[in-house]
Amino acid sequence: MKNLIQAFCLCLIGASCAQKTIQIPSKQQAQAIGTGSAIIKPLDYSYPGDSTFKILSWNVEHFVDGFDDPYIDNERENNPPQNMPERVGLLMQSLRKANADVLVFQEFESAKFLQKLAKDSLSEMGYRYFADIPSPNWYMNVVVMSRFPMGIINGYGSATTALPGYLNEEGKPETQNQLNTRMWSIDIFPADNYSFLLTGVHLKAGRSARDIAMRKGQLALLTENFNKHLLLDPEKNMVLAGDLNATPDSEEISLVTSKTDLKNIFVDTISPEVLSHPANSPSRRLDYILVNRNMQAEILDGGAKVVTFFDADTMRLISDHLPVMARFTKKDLRSKKSL
Repeated sequence: MKNLIQAFCLCLIGASCAQKTIQIPSKQQAQAIGTGSAIIKPLDYSYPGDSTFKILSWNVEHFVDGFDDPYIDNERENNPPQNMPERVGLLMQSLRKANADVLVFQEFESAKFLQKLAKDSLSEMGYRYFADIPSPNWYMNVVVMSRFPMGIINGYGSATTALPGYLNEEGKPETQNQLNTRMWSIDIFPADNYSFLLTGVHLKAGRSARDIAMRKGQLALLTENFNKHLLLDPEKNMVLAGDLNATPDSEEISLVTSKTDLKNIFVDTISPEVLSHPANSPSRRLDYILVNRNMQAEILDGGAKVVTFFDADTMRLISDHLPVMARFTKKDLRSKKSL
């Protein structure tokens, strides 16, 4: 009898806990962030009144904190260069000047580091949301900082990709799964009824046939995932931002802008003549904020821009890449779907 009573009490406790932890948002709560799902806007958050927003993307070149990660064996990460404090100060000044709402950094050590910098140096600017999916054995990651609420972040690091059309010296094909950690996708919610899928990337560097094939494999993986999103929502807004390590006229870029299996292609709104690398004397462009056709009508000012905040030597001190920035209008997605 005693055992029966104990079991009954445990059942009651379990039921009570379940009632307290499982909370399904109301339809009104779900609609508050425009998702129609369990993802809702934080109760203490109010959307900015501005009808536009800005995205900035920047490869900030081996931007590491002052702490040694014992799982990462790299001289730069183990012993940061002496000029890191100066670079940090200049980057923070640049971000104040940019005043962007969503920022994607490549070659940045971690979202934890970025969150600490924002708290210490940008506390008045409203950056509240941070995310990444860091590599378990490398220090150059892609991180995001946002004034707007964010949804679920999906990483690609666990996936293995092919090297399309490439055969090694032995005449055999290859695969890779070391570099896909530098790609992720996350939903961003700038307004009640406006959102977009942001994909941050830092694709394989290098000009060899093997490097090009690696980038093609990475973009094939992204294309497959983008098509899954478009199957669920053909009107899905998408931004692809980062260092793609390919020039505007390259075959890799054409895989998402023209010669592509993508159901809604991306558009490069920057002229091919505009360059971004190296920062002090640009000779090529490797950096992009691409928008898909669904979102093209929302981009303002004639498209994305390669921007500078200081003279050429100072920009080169911060990074070997120049940043890219784009401004958008928050067009109500409900009105878009009714067109």
